[in-house]
Amino acid sequence: MLKKDLILKTPVSKIIGIENINDGKFGAVLSRAGVGKTSFLVQIALTQLLNDEKILHISLDDPMEKINLRYKEGYTNLIDYIGYVDLQKAVRLWQDIKPNKVGISYTESTFDTQKIKDYLKSFKKTDLTLPSIMIIDGLNFDKDISNVLEELENLNREFSIFTWFSMKSHRDEELCANGFPIQLETNKDKFDKAIFLQPVEDKIEAIILKDGDRTHQKFKLNSATMMIVEDI
Repeated sequence: MLKKDLILKTPVSKIIGIENINDGKFGAVLSRAGVGKTSFLVQIALTQLLNDEKILHISLDDPMEKINLRYKEGYTNLIDYIGYVDLQKAVRLWQDIKPNKVGISYTESTFDTQKIKDYLKSFKKTDLTLPSIMIIDGLNFDKDISNVLEELENLNREFSIFTWFSMKSHRDEELCANGFPIQLETNKDKFDKAIFLQPVEDKIEAIILKDGDRTHQKFKLNSATMMIVEDI
């Protein structure tokens, strides 16, 4: 019951939809630095963990110790958002789901899709359930990474793993005519989903840039917790 309540309250449930998280191959969470890309990606991952799925979180920016703290904080924010949870039950649930998160920390120079492929193959060799989504946080979309995206597309085909990326935009760059930051516009044909986060007063506005016919829907998030405030 607690799992179901938490899933229904995640910002991801409202903005993306539970069954929609891994429908396709690539998704992106975009914003300028410091707005909340990683925190939102963590909420995506937590939603999958609460659905008894495995996830693979790859960071090019932070050590795993910091990423693990982000997950604990994101889970705590979700618990506090509900407000009526028995704390012992919450702790037991956290202990149950957190082993299904696997994290790997790279730098830009050590990031290697072949290493990821070998890692996913190790799941198959030992008959372990594969992660349903992979998060790649910190890939530099200001560069030409078409080869990397092509290799990750191959992983999607081979392992049926949907990949969510953080994509950093920049304050001084104008949006393209369709409202996309240039980083997404350059690679738009490869992405099934894209969520743009921008500060609005003391909140964060989450705008759906790509997701079938759901484009341009907007939601308000609490800037400290990433929880839904209300529809705009």
